[in-house]
Amino acid sequence: MNLSKFNRVTHRDLGYLIAGLTIIYALSGIALNHKNNWNPNYIFDTRTFNSDIKLTRETFNNEIAMDILRSVHVDADFKTFYFPKGNKITIFVDGGTVQLNIVTGEGVIERISKRPFFYHINFLHYNPGRWWKYFSDIFCIALITVTITGLFIIKGKNGITKRGAILTIIGIVLPLIFLLIYL
Repeated sequence: MNLSKFNRVTHRDLGYLIAGLTIIYALSGIALNHKNNWNPNYIFDTRTFNSDIKLTRETFNNEIAMDILRSVHVDADFKTFYFPKGNKITIFVDGGTVQLNIVTGEGVIERISKRPFFYHINFLHYNPGRWWKYFSDIFCIALITVTITGLFIIKGKNGITKRGAILTIIGIVLPLIFLLIYL
């Protein structure tokens, strides 16, 4: 097998092997790039309510807490409650809290849940463990290999010695420009 054919076969096979990983890392990277605009890992749901259930700090118990949860249509499992200050109570449920002013009846329900798909792929992007670190290193080496082998697949005016060289240089210079801007 000559060098050109070996280069094409290596590029093709490694490219197929890492295609799915590249898409997952790219989607996760886009999500994490925009974390100032949205939370890529969690969905926060906040809503207000009013309750007419009469209660006092002294008579409040688990059953009253469950009644409040039913009345405001919170179908999560009750955990516990406490009075952080004055007339305010916080009821803890799976995935959130219900906060209530026992005098005015005004309350807030705050729920948090994992964002489907993105929570899991971002978990991998954060490099969760030693074995994933080694796997990611191998993936990066495969990306470098696919890139280098790809440089030499096309010959002639569109290859690495002409047009390809110009585009490759632009690809190197662009991040350097941004680096200079942000430093």
